[in-house]
Amino acid sequence: MSERIGIYPGTFDPITLGHADIIRRGSKLVDKLIIGVTTNPSKSPMFSTEERFAMVKREVANLGVNNVEVTGFNALLVKFANKEGASVLIRGLRAVADFEYEYQMAGMNQQLADDIETVFLMADVSLQPIASKLVKEIALFGGDIAPFVSPDVRDQVVTRVEKLGQLGDY
Repeated sequence: MSERIGIYPGTFDPITLGHADIIRRGSKLVDKLIIGVTTNPSKSPMFSTEERFAMVKREVANLGVNNVEVTGFNALLVKFANKEGASVLIRGLRAVADFEYEYQMAGMNQQLADDIETVFLMADVSLQPIASKLVKEIALFGGDIAPFVSPDVRDQVVTRVEKLGQLGDY
């Protein structure tokens, strides 16, 4: 029987506790889970690809899961999945709005590669509101992001915000 390989792709800008939850749970569904750190042309990242890759690698090491590897990619997801021998795409869902987008993406991916299945994992209820975009906004306006990210990621985001400058002053 061949090894079941899954891909959990994302920009992870920054990686949140919600992402970590999906990684932990997704790693139980496959023999090997590849976290694919990628770029998204429609997003403006706070961190470079190299910084995000290092951040995700560190966070995965802290999770204590031994069947997970982190790699970067800048290609069509199904081409990356085929290259890695993956048969499963893991996607996290927080809300109905996520589902609409992810459902459309799963349909397009199925049209491109019908041998790759998409598996949706609902975020833990306590983590559902967390989104990287909102974490960055909260940090940029001087809010506390500690409930949403690990202490290491919090420190990295705060340091970046100090360099960029906060947006709000009251």
